[in-house]
Amino acid sequence: MRYSGLRVFREAMTGHKGWTPAWRDPDPQPSYDVVIVGGGGHGLAAAYYLAKEFGQLRVAVLEKGWIGGGNVGRNTTIIRSNYLLDGNQPFYEFSMKLWEGMEQDFNYNAMVSQRGILNLFHSDAQRDAYTRRGNAMILHGADAELLDREQVRRMYPFLNFDHARFPIKGGLLQRRGGTARHDAVAWGYARGADQRGVDIIQNCQVTGFRIVNGRVTGVETTRGFIGALKVGVAVAGNSSRVMAMAGMRLPIESHVLQAFVSEGLKPVIDGVMTFGAGHFYVSQSDKGGLVFGGDIDGYNSYAQRGNLPVIEDVAEGGMALMPMIGRARLLRTWGGIMDMSMDGSPFIDRTGIDGLYFNGGWCYGGFKATPASGFCFAHLIAKDEPHPTASAYRLDRFRRGAMIDEKGQGAQPNLH
Repeated sequence: MRYSGLRVFREAMTGHKGWTPAWRDPDPQPSYDVVIVGGGGHGLAAAYYLAKEFGQLRVAVLEKGWIGGGNVGRNTTIIRSNYLLDGNQPFYEFSMKLWEGMEQDFNYNAMVSQRGILNLFHSDAQRDAYTRRGNAMILHGADAELLDREQVRRMYPFLNFDHARFPIKGGLLQRRGGTARHDAVAWGYARGADQRGVDIIQNCQVTGFRIVNGRVTGVETTRGFIGALKVGVAVAGNSSRVMAMAGMRLPIESHVLQAFVSEGLKPVIDGVMTFGAGHFYVSQSDKGGLVFGGDIDGYNSYAQRGNLPVIEDVAEGGMALMPMIGRARLLRTWGGIMDMSMDGSPFIDRTGIDGLYFNGGWCYGGFKATPASGFCFAHLIAKDEPHPTASAYRLDRFRRGAMIDEKGQGAQPNLH
């Protein structure tokens, strides 16, 4: 079934009796060519592109819970490609281009809204750093505009320009950035993969890997053994625990990243905005709630909930930037488990076990990377070589001294 405006009209006229489930709920087969462990955005995207772009016909995605129940449904929905370093910028720009054609590609409304993202700066040194970042973005084919104080004031006149501890001096704007409906992205990739023959198996937790003579032959699950020629792991904050089953220790820590939403308000913020003097970022949802977040919690955890000190810290950042936010009521908060790498950048690479591939370490950048991460992971699994835009995301880069240290994203809270 293809979705369209005509189809919606037809179903409305016939009592909505013709809708079918978005994807099947199959039982696992004894074996597959490729098994993807993890039914989040990255795993589903990898399965979708394996089937669509690389002709892999026998693919399964194993999810221990339900589709959309992990980090892909627990974030602040921001998409952008405003990165600085050579190892990151081409990859995230590739992701942005995939975002721009995603909904037409898999015929699903993911509510991609390129409303723009503005990074504020508050000092001359920060202005120079943002100028450098903007130039790097432009050199890699992305868009970037450096705005002065008055240009920012025309966009957001309610900000605290003159009486703040950190007066606003301008900002770096990427107009193609914005937001997307997080769980709809998962649903769209799941539906698209299912239509191309991928088995999406929910409530199927991996409990171990079967490895024979240095090669993976399948996975042990709560629904029995499933054989596979190749296994890809994309489990976000559970990366360390899952890969430990294969005898691997990763340069990754798991932390909680909290997100918040206020009560519904009249339209006030039409884009995404970040505070340059603290870790605070905010946008406004279609329901009117202000969606915002900040730093990870400063300790390791696998719990999908946070603590009050971080709530206080994020609220202070919001108040410093836009004092009027103090009059809004906080409606709810939630947490996702971040797999924080030691240099703040991810991994998409083969492991030392033949047929076993790893995708993780996404830190704060996981949701916005979803399309490119899936595409590059599929490319790696299908061709056994990294995609050009992900060639720097190797597991051995610390040993080689080739870190991609994008400031403000590493696992150590003191580096934020």
